[in-house]
Amino acid sequence: MIELESVTGDPVQLRQAYGCFPSGVTAVCALEDGVPVGIAASSFTPVSMDPPLVSLCVQNTSATWPRLRPLPRLGVSVLGQDQNAAARRLAAKDGDRFAELGLTRTDDGGVLVHGAVAWLDCSVHAEVPAGDHAIVLLWVHALRASPEDAPLVFHGSRFRRLAVV
Repeated sequence: MIELESVTGDPVQLRQAYGCFPSGVTAVCALEDGVPVGIAASSFTPVSMDPPLVSLCVQNTSATWPRLRPLPRLGVSVLGQDQNAAARRLAAKDGDRFAELGLTRTDDGGVLVHGAVAWLDCSVHAEVPAGDHAIVLLWVHALRASPEDAPLVFHGSRFRRLAVV
């Protein structure tokens, strides 16, 4: 028998349970007045083939998301297995998030990170309030993928690599 614990409202309890589910790590970036701005997001999920939609969840306390939201295009880079330093930099609250990152600008202002395993050029399709986060649906306009390359994985509050079994 599996005995469950009641949810106590302690964020550590939920983080521990949610951390059992591995996720990829993305960089969501664009140009704001010619300067790159972006966030790291591990809550990225493909949603729909028709129309082409993906989602990510953004904390309501994010200072960066309000800057990204109104921009015409967002570049989403699915980070590769050797990009844990890039993920940490993009998740930092201060400092130059883009130091030492190779970047490419799309024609419409999205920013893509070199070395990723997939890149998507997106625009905001919808945003849904969801507790202390917002669920953001992004419309995919263009993409490129390298499925033979391994992604960076976030699991148990740590970056990990995939293993072929």
